Amino acid sequence: MNTYKTRGVCSRSIEFEVENDIVTACRFIGGCAGNTQGVASLVQGMSVEEAIRRLKGIQCRNGTSCPDQLAQALEQYQAQHA
Repeated sequence: MNTYKTRGVCSRSIEFEVENDIVTACRFIGGCAGNTQGVASLVQGMSVEEAIRRLKGIQCRNGTSCPDQLAQALEQYQAQHA
C-alpha cells in the first residue's frame, strides 16, 4: 500500500495500490466521505495514466482538490517506479 500525505485539502492522506499500471485499491483518510469514497471507487480498475488525465487540475480550494491530490500521488508513484 502506498500512502500520500495530501496538502491544501480536507483529507489528510490517500492510500492506494497499483498493479501492472492499474489502480487496484484507493482510500482517502479524512475529507468529505461521500465524495472521497466515490472518487476512490471510480478509479479502481483504471489505468494510472487515465486516472491522472481525468483528475489532474480539478479544483476545490487552495488551487487543488482531493481528486487533484490523487492525481499528484499517482504522478509521484509513476516517477518513483519509472
